[in-house]
Amino acid sequence: MPKTTTPDELEATMLALLEERGPGKTIGPADVAQALGGNQPDGWGPLMQPVRKVAVRLMKEGRIVILRKGRPVDPDDFRGTYRLALPSLDT
Repeated sequence: MPKTTTPDELEATMLALLEERGPGKTIGPADVAQALGGNQPDGWGPLMQPVRKVAVRLMKEGRIVILRKGRPVDPDDFRGTYRLALPSLDT
């Protein structure tokens, strides 16, 4: 049975992975989910929605940027594949 992951754990992991990658680099939501849920899809798969919710909240707080095709998205209205990045100093 997979352990429950809190939004705080998701946020901490997401920010740590982004810091590790560095400015100008991105991570995928699955990177965050797999860091907490392991490599098996039944471990990380259920974390994809919670990861998205945390990403949207952090973007609204100005702490990260959600990108689709290299451009920032509207956090309330985006679909499909997306990437996460730290906000650049020029945005």
